[in-house]
Amino acid sequence: MSLLFSPFTLRGVTFPNRIVVAPMQMYKAGPDGVATDWHFQHLAKYAVGGIGTVMTEALIVHPIGRNTYGDLGIWSDDHIAPLRRIAEFVQAQGSLAAAQLHHAGPKSSRQRPWEGLGPLGEAEAAKGEPPWQPVSSSAAKTIEGWHQPRQMSVEDIQCLVADYGRGAARAAQAGFDVLDIHAAHGYLIHSFLSPVANFRNDAYGGDINGRMRFALEIAESVRANWPDDKPLFFRLSCVDWRPDLDTRSDGWTIEDSFTLSRELRARGVDLIDCSSGGIRAENSIMDFVKTRTKLKRGHQVPYAEAIRRELNMPTMAVGVILDGPQAEAILQAGRADLIAIGREVLTDPHWALHAAQALGDDVDWQRWPPSYGWWLELRDRIGVEG
Repeated sequence: MSLLFSPFTLRGVTFPNRIVVAPMQMYKAGPDGVATDWHFQHLAKYAVGGIGTVMTEALIVHPIGRNTYGDLGIWSDDHIAPLRRIAEFVQAQGSLAAAQLHHAGPKSSRQRPWEGLGPLGEAEAAKGEPPWQPVSSSAAKTIEGWHQPRQMSVEDIQCLVADYGRGAARAAQAGFDVLDIHAAHGYLIHSFLSPVANFRNDAYGGDINGRMRFALEIAESVRANWPDDKPLFFRLSCVDWRPDLDTRSDGWTIEDSFTLSRELRARGVDLIDCSSGGIRAENSIMDFVKTRTKLKRGHQVPYAEAIRRELNMPTMAVGVILDGPQAEAILQAGRADLIAIGREVLTDPHWALHAAQALGDDVDWQRWPPSYGWWLELRDRIGVEG
């Protein structure tokens, strides 16, 4: 058996294979943030398609932290039942159900990507989606022309740390097996971590110890409200990666990620979900659009590899991992423990099953749902002419 289709255990949870659906924002919720049948079908098909762990898109812990009016929420008990329905279906297919907690911080109050990805304004207000003022580590705009965020007070910070804990408790009530905290891509937690965005001079700013404080307090709050036998992930932009920054000496660096990951592990985080960039862009992919830089296969895998080797800590690799052999090679080389697949599963919900066939782990359609596999195997036996 390939490593990609081997089990992996963290705490009391065994992952049936090493493939994870990465959290991908769909912006399909209503203003109440409740999951609908659209979200159910979107995530259910990946479990049917053989992916071992299906993660929701980012769930917002407080409504002021929404990217858009279409974000899913976990700030209310009203969100629990629709999420539980999704989790239970995913689990019934033999997969794990995972969720991600999030706050967009300075990138809040914006349009859906296909509507412009800019700040909400008068046109959106006329349609019933008025803008609001975002919050951030500092009163500094992420993107010129976007809404000016308000610097969070210490009281704001303490309240939001508690909101993350309540979000974790709701995720537990919804029955999820795995929880991830989004601290990447220039959103709220990242805005505290990076010296590019954090200009505070209190206990939550200054040197790396001050800039890490918010992230560590959130990890503690979430861990305290998340079952001890269930794993907790933490998604980092492992480097700021900006064309106008030398990331070896400025911004958030891989060495900073080593330091933070050690502290996170001491607070009960089990795995680092390794991404990068986004500190001064609309989202992480826009770093490439703006610099006309082509994406490279596995461009973020070196970060997962570095943290895994430096700390002997489990990591998840993500970013332009396109097929089973590529994912298998990453695991065989000891560069990561789990593989997150995002946009590629949008093009192929059966990515995992096709990967198993490519790796020789499913030569007779036995991994497919029986109602699919029986017919497909029969067609192979009959053969097709022409």
